[in-house]
Amino acid sequence: MTQDDMPRTVRGLLRALDRASLATLLPGEPAGWPYASLVLVAVDHDLSPILLMSDMAEHTKAIKADGRVSLLFDGTGGLDQPLTGPRVTVLGRVERTGDERLKARFLARHPDAALYAGFKDFGFYRIALERAHLVGGFGKIRWIDVAELAPPQAEGLVEAEAGIIDHMNADHADAIQLYAAKLLGRAGDGWKMTGIDPEGIDLRRGGEVARLGFDAPLQAAGEARKILVNMVARARSMP
Repeated sequence: MTQDDMPRTVRGLLRALDRASLATLLPGEPAGWPYASLVLVAVDHDLSPILLMSDMAEHTKAIKADGRVSLLFDGTGGLDQPLTGPRVTVLGRVERTGDERLKARFLARHPDAALYAGFKDFGFYRIALERAHLVGGFGKIRWIDVAELAPPQAEGLVEAEAGIIDHMNADHADAIQLYAAKLLGRAGDGWKMTGIDPEGIDLRRGGEVARLGFDAPLQAAGEARKILVNMVARARSMP
């Protein structure tokens, strides 16, 4: 992994994982202590993590007093030697959001959360990132500023995303299954697309998530159809 690869590695980790460890500072007893908790995460097109949290949770009480947080995304699962694998800690400031698009992106990533997302004591939150600390394995360690993390943008893709996902899941479930089985080596039926951004697509099957990256970033939403069709052809050509 070169220095130039590191921002892309961070983006890939954030998008590939659907949960993270959230660290906050407790405002009450024991005041001032760091508090780590497990949260479900979706990631927006600009790389901002999106959370759904209960007002009664200790971490929610903490961020109301101090919005500075960090999230650890651990990509070492399944490795015989976890310390050789990648993990990234991102730092940012969190604020509650009423943005319906962010809510929809989170619920597409975590469909079961729809059961409680509408409860009055739950709210959606967006984290504005400031820095990231990547440990890509032994000796592959670097702080990365948010400007360097900025993902590529594809004109019109944010607005077109929901329609693309609905169309693929409704009319091309077989293609999604091919992506998972042939291109990613994932077992089982019933994979769904949950997101698309300039660098790849997100898939889910029950409690499993998967990330399929594109060979090159999309420049505009209109390119999505061509690349999705090309990936089907590639998958069908594989033994």
